[in-house]
Amino acid sequence: MTIRLPDFKGGFRAYEPRKEPLAATPGTPLTSRTVFSAAHVVADPFADSTPDSPAAVDWDATLAFRRHLWSHGLGVAEAMDTAQRGMGLDWAGAAELIRRSSAEAKSVGGLIACGVGTDQLTGPATLDEVRAAYEEQLALVEESGAQAILMASRALAAAAKGPEDYLEVYGHLLRQATEPVILHWLGPMFDPALDGYWGSSDLDTATDTFLQVIAAHPDKVDGIKVSLLEAQREIDIRRRLPQGVRCYTGDDFNYPELIAGDDQGFSHALLGIFDPLGPLAAEAVRVLDTGDAKGFRELLDPTVELSRHLFQAPTRFYKTGVVFLAWLAGHQSHFTMVGGLQSARSLPHFARAYELADGLGLFPDPKLAEERMKNLLSLYGVTQ
Repeated sequence: MTIRLPDFKGGFRAYEPRKEPLAATPGTPLTSRTVFSAAHVVADPFADSTPDSPAAVDWDATLAFRRHLWSHGLGVAEAMDTAQRGMGLDWAGAAELIRRSSAEAKSVGGLIACGVGTDQLTGPATLDEVRAAYEEQLALVEESGAQAILMASRALAAAAKGPEDYLEVYGHLLRQATEPVILHWLGPMFDPALDGYWGSSDLDTATDTFLQVIAAHPDKVDGIKVSLLEAQREIDIRRRLPQGVRCYTGDDFNYPELIAGDDQGFSHALLGIFDPLGPLAAEAVRVLDTGDAKGFRELLDPTVELSRHLFQAPTRFYKTGVVFLAWLAGHQSHFTMVGGLQSARSLPHFARAYELADGLGLFPDPKLAEERMKNLLSLYGVTQ
């Protein structure tokens, strides 16, 4: 039996769905790498909302997905870009998400780190206002018992006049943090408003400022998450970090080689692609835990084509593909997103995502995924 899928040229192709899923079950804790999955939120499909309304979240399904990730030994990076932070999920919604997920993590013993930003600011802001917004969010995350991830700030990018403003703001926050934090450098391909972060559009200059912040406060920086989609740049930054400061790759294009590492070091992981890849990614890291880097690459390298597809430009809409695959995999009962973002990708894009994910065996119930894909196709007028 085949399914009729649209291609990118206005035609159709026949695809034969996989019959059996990949055998990936919860197992022993991960030991050689610390691995976070940035997790999506599940919208409430029955809420009377619009793209401009505050996010209506299905809390039960959202927390159930986090338990799924924890069960496989992954940490959860909460209220990040993957959770549509600043793209449908406002600060009020993010704050509630942080409280609920942190409490759930305590109840199951799950690893969690939460995003600290400035998205309660809705217009132009001064540096003092940016600092105060960061402080408010840092306090909430620390009170929740989660580790803090200092996210890149659109408001700071707009207010800062140069590198010295970044050094001052981040230095203040790091001195104030009670526990070591993760610093997050998100490139403009994920958010165009972050162009020129760290005071320069020249990445070499920006890197020097970024490393200067870390060098001044190494005891307050657990690690850095680099999301620039440049493998060599991440490797260069990784080699320049103070001893004890970890690099968490955020490179959804080159993660297998960066996690595997080389004779001079390796990256841990904090990745949006590990939302749909959770069980497979955990299984690959367990292989790496045994010292089998080749086996790790054999499991994870084939997933890169799917990741590059989901994260293709405009990269910020990768969340749509992530939620789409969660629906096909049975982690939620619908394909609806906060902010109406389910409309952000095309039918051929969805079709290719389904084909790649099914080929990897990512769907626990391939028949359910096939039925849901056919239902979506029928809504677009595609007959089988």
